[in-house]
Amino acid sequence: MIYILTGAIRTGKTTALLNWINNRNDVDGLLCPDNENGKRYFLKVKTKEEFLLEVRSEDSDQDVVTVGSFQFLKSAFEEANTFLISKGNELASQYLIIDELGKLELKNEGLHSAVELLMPVFSANAKKHLIVVIRNNLLNEILNHYEISNYCVLSKEELDFI
Repeated sequence: MIYILTGAIRTGKTTALLNWINNRNDVDGLLCPDNENGKRYFLKVKTKEEFLLEVRSEDSDQDVVTVGSFQFLKSAFEEANTFLISKGNELASQYLIIDELGKLELKNEGLHSAVELLMPVFSANAKKHLIVVIRNNLLNEILNHYEISNYCVLSKEELDFI
């Protein structure tokens, strides 16, 4: 089953997921919170391992992808895709989180590789669940882009009911 956690930008979707996973051992995947400097990073749900995603372009000699005023490390997306695909293939946890799908994925970048492979796997599985975070203003575009037809939309207040 595919669950889509949606809401407006900066309304606490990731924070709600951080609270939801607290004291659970049946969840894995990646969250994308902000660090103390306001920069986004990837957080591996089960191990709590972090790796940097957002940088200032002048602070990095690595390849970056730009979305608006944000600079994201291409290497972070490569690591994130590899991680998510491996977790999807294992299907060890009941829930797998992908935070979040947006403009990059609509251009077949960002987390696109993982999403393209994992959507059909979870769509056909009634016992394992994919939780995907999508901003409400991009929801229909993402649904169309990935041809998602079997899903349940959730608000952050509804997380405790899954």
